Amino acid sequence: MMKILIIGALSTASIYFAQTYPVSAIPENLKKNASAVIRKETSAIQINKIDDIVYKKSSVITILNKDAVGYSIPRIAYGKGNNVSAVKVVIYDEKGTKVKSYSKSDFTDIAANPRGTFYSDNRMLVLPYDYSNFPYTVEFSYEIDDENTVFIPDYIPFYENNVSLEESSFSIINKSGINLRTKVYESRFGYAVVNAKAENGSFFYSFKNIAAIDTKDLAPSPEKILPKVSFSMDQFNLVGKKGNITSWQDFGKWYYDNLLNPVSVSTPQIKAEIAALNLSGTTEEKVRKIYQYMQSKTRYIFVALGIGGWQPMLPDEVQKKGYGDCKGLSNYMRTLLTEAGIQSYYAIINSNPSPISFDKDFPKMAGNHVILVIPTEKGNIWLENTSQEIAFNHLSFSTTDRNVLAVKSDGIEIMQTPTYSAEENAGTQYMDVQLNTDKTVSGTAKISYKGSQYDFNLIYLMLSEKDKINYMKAKLSTLDIESLDIKSITNNKEKAIIDLDISFKASNYSKTLGDGFIFRAVPVYNESFYSEDENRVLPFESKLSYHDEYHIAYQVPANYFIEEIPKDLNLVSEFGTYNISFIKENDKLIVKRSIKINKGLYSKEKYNEYVGFRKKILNSDNSKILISKKSS
Repeated sequence: MMKILIIGALSTASIYFAQTYPVSAIPENLKKNASAVIRKETSAIQINKIDDIVYKKSSVITILNKDAVGYSIPRIAYGKGNNVSAVKVVIYDEKGTKVKSYSKSDFTDIAANPRGTFYSDNRMLVLPYDYSNFPYTVEFSYEIDDENTVFIPDYIPFYENNVSLEESSFSIINKSGINLRTKVYESRFGYAVVNAKAENGSFFYSFKNIAAIDTKDLAPSPEKILPKVSFSMDQFNLVGKKGNITSWQDFGKWYYDNLLNPVSVSTPQIKAEIAALNLSGTTEEKVRKIYQYMQSKTRYIFVALGIGGWQPMLPDEVQKKGYGDCKGLSNYMRTLLTEAGIQSYYAIINSNPSPISFDKDFPKMAGNHVILVIPTEKGNIWLENTSQEIAFNHLSFSTTDRNVLAVKSDGIEIMQTPTYSAEENAGTQYMDVQLNTDKTVSGTAKISYKGSQYDFNLIYLMLSEKDKINYMKAKLSTLDIESLDIKSITNNKEKAIIDLDISFKASNYSKTLGDGFIFRAVPVYNESFYSEDENRVLPFESKLSYHDEYHIAYQVPANYFIEEIPKDLNLVSEFGTYNISFIKENDKLIVKRSIKINKGLYSKEKYNEYVGFRKKILNSDNSKILISKKSS
């Protein structure tokens, strides 16, 4: 992933340290669904000139339980040229009594290496304190001077679920003489309101009393619900590179000239690689061959070096070392394509489970990932370059249905990534199940996934044999698995389809009823429980459209017959469709099940209707079938 150096810029206001923060003072509505409560947060940014910005922040956060421990750890991300000062931390117990205080000398300075990072210029100060008497409160402040003025962070109440906010204020004072653009994005759902005012080129914002957003019940991500304010200077500095960002075109030219073009350098070795591939055929065929070659010889490792971590590695380095991050691998692939005479574009994107797009009318430095787009006579080809396993021209769930910043020599073009329909995100399951008189079942299953469901199941290719079995057991959690064997896993990288062939045995599948047995209609189903909520305040989101088809053949034990089966059911809703049918074939029962769920963001008023739709599906999947012993 592409590292964004957003200095969370935090600092002091001495008056806060004269206060105490008893947990009892937190309003009850802010405790609901919360693991952490932001009690008081004050952020101040002062822009002195194009290469001088000062961030200050003071925050007081109460940690209610262990789920928010990570949120409580004081940490300060910084880079070359930053000066961190005025660091102070105070820990309070549940009553608001001071437990201990810390200063900068108590922090540990480490490389800011996320998982998979190999090289990084980024550093982090972390306070390794040990306190777990929940609930407790952490007061934390610091100040940081930075030469990079392109990364002014958005002002948003919080980015995480299960966090609430009592009081927050934000000020940005511009003394640079450079135009500072701001934009307020109101909550689409009226969940919170940002208070704003402007005076003499300075801007002041605040939030108050914002309840936590729970992870359950299909709530959208906080970024989709909450208001925010964005900022961008018309002129900026990034590690000594100055540029304009008054339009996407200006910014794209700067990006190309300063970050891409200097590292778009081929070598005799790269030329030889392309020559050795003996390319022929259509553009698509050539791109596929180059892409699969690139996948076969590289691996992903995050590298945060070069112009604030935003400049890719040289293609020659990736070619020789066989690794890179999304920037380096995409740039290497782009260079290979250029050598083959194929135009491609470096595309910056927001990689998130819930689609987040760039604002076409508000240019600013943003994004957290890079992919490639190749225009062809048959349409765009999209390449995810960080995976050795992902199929050609297939984007994952976290990068579809949003726009990208395609960087060209004459500016940025905003382009749209593909959106997969429910039928394209398909899963099929053919299962043969032997019912046994000891209440067990044994069976085989051939399972196939494509589209976004393909993405979710690529994990099988990265696991050990033991972990594959455990992962599959978790997916079959509605069965009491005794034994499981994964006979084969096939990754079709041409069509983005993964196939699994398994056999299994499960206990306690049926229950005795007289001289017969009853068992549920569908062995493997979604057992999520949905409950109605008359007081719901949030919309709900179905993040993935998909279409699953099940074909289940039950073999009845010898001397038994199928006595009673449920009625067929067909459901049609704006949320999707569902149908199930039951067919007797001598000593077999064929169950055919189809479910299609539509992707969408729905109003809170429709939530109970959605719950009713899902409950009908769950009840039908659990409907009972009766087999009885034949008369002698």
